[in-house]
Amino acid sequence: MKARLRDIADQASVSEATVSRVLNGKPGVAESTRQAVLTALDVLGYDRPSRLRRKSAGLVGLIVPELTNPIFPAFAQIIENSLAQNGYTPVLCTQVAGGVHEDDYVQMLLERGVAGIIFISGLHADTTTDPDRYIALRDRNLPLVLVNGYIEGVDAPFISNDDVASMGLALEHLVSLGHREIGLAVGPDRYVPVIRKIAGFRHSMQELTGRSDVDDLIERSLFSVEGGATAAGRLLDRGATAVVCGSDLMALGAIREARKRGLNVPRDFSVVGYDDSTLIAFTDPPLTTVRQSVNAMSAATVRALLDEIAGQPSPRAEYVFRPELVVRGSTGAVRRH
Repeated sequence: MKARLRDIADQASVSEATVSRVLNGKPGVAESTRQAVLTALDVLGYDRPSRLRRKSAGLVGLIVPELTNPIFPAFAQIIENSLAQNGYTPVLCTQVAGGVHEDDYVQMLLERGVAGIIFISGLHADTTTDPDRYIALRDRNLPLVLVNGYIEGVDAPFISNDDVASMGLALEHLVSLGHREIGLAVGPDRYVPVIRKIAGFRHSMQELTGRSDVDDLIERSLFSVEGGATAAGRLLDRGATAVVCGSDLMALGAIREARKRGLNVPRDFSVVGYDDSTLIAFTDPPLTTVRQSVNAMSAATVRALLDEIAGQPSPRAEYVFRPELVVRGSTGAVRRH
């Protein structure tokens, strides 16, 4: 779009002559005025002249799982934007089943001379993973930040949601509504977040209901709509009146399974999701869910990586963020027969 000097001048509260001097790189313009003109260009949607565009400070790899789960695009969007604002060019690498492996993406990024890599729910979340792949990267002094997962022996900052606290929030809510037969639907238990959710579920069920044996209330399935439906079906067969799911997609599957059986959500069966991903507030019914602190976690992730790149590494620890329970329409008081 071709820039109109009058529009830019009006937006920046300067003269057209000043705008012309900035666009043509002429001297004699105060830096604050120059920035006001450039900001006006951005606000009006005009392209900056190539000579005025910010030079990239380098490439940063961002490796995420598939994008069908809305929580991963949410992380990617915020992190990419923050990196760009700090002068770095993000390179998004998306993993899908049968697609490019994480290790292959890493090799591609190394060949392009990236300044650092951010991993979101990658192999570091899988307890069967060999940590040597990350140790080798740190041996090359490549800055890393790993999100939602943890692996011992890796010299890098970890950013995680508090999965144990998440279960406590969900169960406190359901128990307050009179539920005691509460199920947990999660993914495979080789993943660190799943292990922590199960631990939190066991602890909170003991604390809130006095039940120590809850094995029959835990269903491991797939992190998908279909996985949630399958898990919910098994739990319903065992008399569960509510379910806490490991993702919002699983929760949607649980609602679908309940309706398939002629049950009403929440009158006959209460469902709690996990993530509070995009559009979940607009489902039917609107989903009660545990919200990850995506904004705060993303900001901490970028800050930690920039500090690593600057040679000012963060203290080695896992930074765990407190979640929030968002109560909507998919949970209600237990139905008394």
